[in-house]
Amino acid sequence: MVVSPRESSTEGSANTTISCVSDSAKVTGDHPCQTVSPEKGEITLDIEHVFVEDDPRKWGRIRKNTTLWLISGAAMISGLAANIQNPANAEIQRDLHASSGQISWTLATFIIIQGNFPLIWSAVSEIQGRKPVYLVATLLLIVGSALVATSRSIQLAIGMRALQAAGSSAFMSISAATLADMYDSHERGSKMGIFYAAPLLGPALGPLIGGVLAQSFNWRANFYFLVICGAVILMAFLSLFKDTFRRERSLTYQGALMRRVKELELDRQKNGSDTTIAGVGIEVPAQKTEESHANLPDMTDIEADEKPHLDIPAIAKTNLSFKDVNPFPPLYQILRRKNNLAILQSSALIFGFSYSISYTCARTLTNSYNYDALKTGLVLLSFGIGSMAGSIFGGRWSDRELARLKEANNGIWIPEMRLSSTKMAMLWLPPSVIGYAWVCEKHVHVAAICVMLFLSGFFSVWMYTSALAYIVDANTGRSCSAVATNSSFRGTLAFVAAEVAIPLQNTIGDGGLYTLWAGLLVIMELLILLVLHKGEKWRRDSEEKEKQNNI
Repeated sequence: MVVSPRESSTEGSANTTISCVSDSAKVTGDHPCQTVSPEKGEITLDIEHVFVEDDPRKWGRIRKNTTLWLISGAAMISGLAANIQNPANAEIQRDLHASSGQISWTLATFIIIQGNFPLIWSAVSEIQGRKPVYLVATLLLIVGSALVATSRSIQLAIGMRALQAAGSSAFMSISAATLADMYDSHERGSKMGIFYAAPLLGPALGPLIGGVLAQSFNWRANFYFLVICGAVILMAFLSLFKDTFRRERSLTYQGALMRRVKELELDRQKNGSDTTIAGVGIEVPAQKTEESHANLPDMTDIEADEKPHLDIPAIAKTNLSFKDVNPFPPLYQILRRKNNLAILQSSALIFGFSYSISYTCARTLTNSYNYDALKTGLVLLSFGIGSMAGSIFGGRWSDRELARLKEANNGIWIPEMRLSSTKMAMLWLPPSVIGYAWVCEKHVHVAAICVMLFLSGFFSVWMYTSALAYIVDANTGRSCSAVATNSSFRGTLAFVAAEVAIPLQNTIGDGGLYTLWAGLLVIMELLILLVLHKGEKWRRDSEEKEKQNNI
């Protein structure tokens, strides 16, 4: 099939189409387009597939793989930063004359900021691009780590852990958006699985590396290690990373651009003369002020629709600044859809469980098995290995299921098809968690704990990877904002899980705590099944309402 691009614009919107020179307009294989008019042989492209210069999806395999491994390495450092302190907590408390509550605050502050700061990073990256965000965030990580390492008071350490968290938080959300920039849906699950395996190494290797460094040197060595890692990542981003962001494919950018157009037009209206809107290049006669203003789509509706509303050349030549950054409109568009709310809650439950089990298992091994930091890290490595295996396998399995269901549906696919890949894992996750609960409660041999940790990590992250890929697939044009919102949900629940884990463990033991978690994970599975069966209707209903509001 030969295709030739052309652009057609309507009043207040622009749809990009391609003409198909073939006997049939039916699209088969892995092409992302959807057929609109078999008679005319035209298919409509969504905003993620409008034509752009230097299309990241057409880059060579070497460049794509280099970018994938670079952002994966950065995400692994993010995971390390969250957990490398844990083996040295007792030494930090002694050296800085801190209370146990203050040590808890160094962890809780990190969790809540790392979870919610991506909302800011995602909004900036949708205006200024991915690379500037990576560079600034890495610098914050380096500076924060260096100041923690040289802290002489616990108050300064808490503040700099917050700075550390703000820097490291960019890597997960922006990296997932970078993958969406480079890969189409038919391969996105596999790449997401490979990518997400890296940050899962952080919680596993963090206690191990932190324990070795703290025992060999002192607790400050843990944070100097992060300074070195951050410097390596910074140099790699400077020399190897090519920005994948294309403003023509961003609904958030178009929404910010339209807000700028409206503001400038109102200023022009006050002057009452023919003026070209600065920076946008749109000339509007004074006598047509009201008419032209009425023809401009509502800015929230622009971010809700999945088609470009402004001519591609106009977008390409327009530059916005930091004052145009506003995380709330894209956040609102994510949260207004029922399918997003359900899948975000399920994703948050999985992450909260993962954080809780890593946190409490270390305590169980110390108190009940008399393990030091190094041995504890080795046992927790089984959870990390299981999580990595689940991420890679789950990502590939979700792509396979998507391809199978797409073929059975005559080449037509919907994002919800990907979630069917989680059904097998659903059968095994609650029993694995209950098994872990009671081998810990009964103080069974540590080998049994390792097996249950592996299985719990494998099946939970299998489902998480598919859910994360679905979040990207179902939010065309604003995947970065969707992943950042996911980070906020999971970070907030991880904060709550960390705060209640120890009191619950002391009250009802590991057996009661993780039997409770097994019940919560059943609710998580029901939420995924709900999206699998109702998500398409919810998503299409939302799209219809958004289109009606745009009329």
